[in-house]
Amino acid sequence: MSKRIIFHIDVNNAFLSWTAVLLLKNGYKEDIRKIPSIIGGDEKTRRGIVLAKSPIAKKHGIQTAETLYSARKKCPGLKIFPPDYRWYYEKSKELMDYLRKYSPALEQFSVDECFLDMSGMKYLYDSPTELASKIKNDIKKKFGYTVNIGIGNNKLCAKMASDFEKPDKVHTLFNEEIEDKLWPLPVNDLFMCGRRTSEELNKLHIYTIKDLAFADSKMLERKFKTQGKYLKEAALGIDDSKVEEHKSKNPSISISETLPHNYKDRDKLKEIVFRQTEELCRELRHKKLYTKTVAITFKNSFFATYSAQATTTNPTDNTRKILEMAYKVFDENYREDEIRLIGVRLASLTNNNNEQLSIFDTQKEKNKNDDRVQKTIDEINNKFGKSVVKPASLKLIGEKYSKKSYKQ
Repeated sequence: MSKRIIFHIDVNNAFLSWTAVLLLKNGYKEDIRKIPSIIGGDEKTRRGIVLAKSPIAKKHGIQTAETLYSARKKCPGLKIFPPDYRWYYEKSKELMDYLRKYSPALEQFSVDECFLDMSGMKYLYDSPTELASKIKNDIKKKFGYTVNIGIGNNKLCAKMASDFEKPDKVHTLFNEEIEDKLWPLPVNDLFMCGRRTSEELNKLHIYTIKDLAFADSKMLERKFKTQGKYLKEAALGIDDSKVEEHKSKNPSISISETLPHNYKDRDKLKEIVFRQTEELCRELRHKKLYTKTVAITFKNSFFATYSAQATTTNPTDNTRKILEMAYKVFDENYREDEIRLIGVRLASLTNNNNEQLSIFDTQKEKNKNDDRVQKTIDEINNKFGKSVVKPASLKLIGEKYSKKSYKQ
């Protein structure tokens, strides 16, 4: 049986790089990748943390997830730019569409990274490294930013390889290279081995991936339960998972984010849900679609994924209604664990919003008023910026649901 060839493509410093591309496109005179700069959240809404940093900002000691106040103290001339998640979504889709021309077997792993199964393409190119270099260089020339590409015989090794050295690099980690390239690394470098797990491994005198590869399997499973089996296999470079595109049975649109660090705070997570829902609702109205189903997906610090959804009888594109559904799904299903990725999905889409109103004509009139207000707000935000105007009702919804306490 021939070995698989898997590529892992990862955008270098995606939020900062994509913001730089947008600014240059709009006539900004500096490339923010070459100055002390960061992408930062809104301090007024308690999202005032560093989401991404330029190499020069990193040299000043600025770290992802620290406060903007702290970052400014380290680098007084620091320039701060807000994130634009709609732009990031567009750049992500553009990249994924481009990469599919090399292989139909593409699995998007996050907004800025994906796997490609290139096993069937080996007869079309001289070598996988030459092909990866071509893809990398073409992306830089065509789109204006750099990527890393890791190559391995499975997804795990391809992912590990893409992280070896950045930016703008191609690395390999084939099965025969595991002993030389993987085993000398500290155990905390192993994919999906978080800080707490690595600290527990260190207490067991397991410091390198080689130590983990030779550790007793039964001991690891006693200590780490099901994660113990994964840790052992990962240290040996074993991963049989397929590159699979995740398709929904129902038409849908979605946004998900890999967070800068693991979040457990309900308010912070719900702020992200709020922002993602707003983004999706604008897209819904732009495409003249309506949704009946709102789903939220959580991926925790152990990479376990769970999701839940709510469905309404009447299709809607109204942000207030959809946000109420999203918050209800969140509050009834969040397990109080540490979250590394969260996403919102609107499904069961339709271009028909015929409502099954039962008795009150006043409700129908209220819905029409809501629609008129929402349309006006969209027009203003499209013209002057997407967050210039927000309905007061959205703020009230946030306050209403943040005060609720749900028993898990």
